[in-house]
Amino acid sequence: MRTAISAGVDGLRRWSRRPARTWVRRAALAAVLLVMAPMVVGAVALRSSYAGDPGAGTRSRGRDAIWLGHAWVDGRKGEGDLDAFAARVRETGIHDLYVHAGPLEHDGTLPSSRYPRARWLVDGMHRRLPGVRVQAWLGDKLATEGPTGLRLERAATRTAMVDSARHVLADGGFDGVHFDLEPMPSGNRRFLELLDAVRPVTRAHHATLSVAAHQIDPVPRLHSAAGKIAGHPKWWSQAYFGQVAERVDQIAVMSYDTSMPLESLYGGYVAQQASLALEVTPKDTDLLMGLPFFQTETMGHHASAETVKAAVRGVRLGLGRTDRHREHFGVALYVDFTARDRDWAAYDKGWN
Repeated sequence: MRTAISAGVDGLRRWSRRPARTWVRRAALAAVLLVMAPMVVGAVALRSSYAGDPGAGTRSRGRDAIWLGHAWVDGRKGEGDLDAFAARVRETGIHDLYVHAGPLEHDGTLPSSRYPRARWLVDGMHRRLPGVRVQAWLGDKLATEGPTGLRLERAATRTAMVDSARHVLADGGFDGVHFDLEPMPSGNRRFLELLDAVRPVTRAHHATLSVAAHQIDPVPRLHSAAGKIAGHPKWWSQAYFGQVAERVDQIAVMSYDTSMPLESLYGGYVAQQASLALEVTPKDTDLLMGLPFFQTETMGHHASAETVKAAVRGVRLGLGRTDRHREHFGVALYVDFTARDRDWAAYDKGWN
């Protein structure tokens, strides 16, 4: 009995003397598993969202768009460029051209010297592509994450932006105004007020009002909260997305720069984004999903994953599952000056 007791005591002593680093390692492993578990579950969900057959009725409705660089309005492009572009898009579903006519000044003004060749461009596009709308792409960096930028909270700035929209329509001859203001926090009431003020102007000119929209938070409040902690709230709530969509004729989701490492995960993410956007976009508002026609490599964008092929498949899957017969729907190509032949080919084959 004494021997057994001694052995037990010795074992207890050995147990109590185990190095502290063993417990540190176990605690670290537990922390890693706690963080990784939701990521694994999310990856499985996105991969599942990329599975299946989009089916019939999930191709172009002839309402697509493309963002075009500033070279089209500052004198760097000529007649030959117009001919080549028209030939490239004539048999596609592209109906709207977002032409960079800005950037806006931080006070909301826009000198007409920024778009000296606007009339030439609009007239040239109309001759070559009857029915296509040429919109003025007006953007600026917002002072939401730093000391400099455009401040929507200032009434004078919003008034100047309304005037800028009026001038590009009257002086430039554009068929619409396309706002791209980033980074835009979810729930920004001043942005809604701006859209409410611009809408009568575009209607008076029989023009289109459109916006580039942030992605919708796929897990309500979770990513938005994380973004606020990191100082870069990337996602909009689904409800706020719907509020913006109600105030415009067209809304284009910037469904790229997602940090997804694999094509299947990116495609599943786009499918999810399309479904979320379809659920809250009015039937008579054009909803466009962005396609990545660029190849930068950053923490937020992996070109090997964010392919046009994966995006188009994701768009079709989301459309087929959520609102297969929606007519006011399309894709938006970003951006013309980085597009490769393979990007155009994937768009043509997968969507048109």
